[in-house]
Amino acid sequence: MDVYAEERQQAIGTLVGEQGRIAVAAVAEQFGVTTETVRRDLAVLERAGVLRRVHGGAVPAGALTLVETALADRNATRAEAKRKIAAAAAGMLPGPGGSVLLDGGSTTAALAELLPADRGLFVATNSVPIAARLATAHGITLHVLGGRVRGLTQCAVGESPVRALADLRADVAFLGTNGITPEHGLTTPDEAEASVKRAMVRSGQRVVVLADSSKLGREHLVRFAALDDVDAVVTDGDADPAVVDRLEDAGVEVVVA
Repeated sequence: MDVYAEERQQAIGTLVGEQGRIAVAAVAEQFGVTTETVRRDLAVLERAGVLRRVHGGAVPAGALTLVETALADRNATRAEAKRKIAAAAAGMLPGPGGSVLLDGGSTTAALAELLPADRGLFVATNSVPIAARLATAHGITLHVLGGRVRGLTQCAVGESPVRALADLRADVAFLGTNGITPEHGLTTPDEAEASVKRAMVRSGQRVVVLADSSKLGREHLVRFAALDDVDAVVTDGDADPAVVDRLEDAGVEVVVA
């Protein structure tokens, strides 16, 4: 297909907005140009603020970030969607005597509020706010994964929680994420947080990710899990149907709350 450079670049900008991520090779094939031409187009579009180049392709300009949001700010964002996600995730809790890992975050904290008192659940968490909430909860055996606490997320990180998780095998691990894409999996801005999340993924017999729709199609600096590591993603009704379809195509169960 013979398309002038400006028209092709406009079309590429539209594609990345619709798909969330594009691959250089696929775009080159679609437009009948070389991969070098596509890379030049992407450079032009990046300078214009349309997209951000990543390995092998590009994502929308706002989809890749190194900046974390403080827990207090996240608690105030999309609160109703997070409550709905937590309610749907509560249906995935194990039965009586079951064990649960709870990652830190505002959506997992909403799930902690819904833990039943009549199942005798064992709950392990590295989140100080979640631990404080569950410390006096009836019917819950609480195990706190200690370590250095990051003020930004109020979660324990470092070797201590990672080492402790290596000895645990929980029925279900409920994790939050800063970003999730079909191509790159689950990501977060901080390596220390990522290390604990990886350990939780390894320790859960079933891994359920709680991610409001703003996290879908976003990438952050550090990957902590591939989609193959995840059994289910619970999101809200504003999730991009195209991203949901691609997650399901990758074998992930997607529950829209």
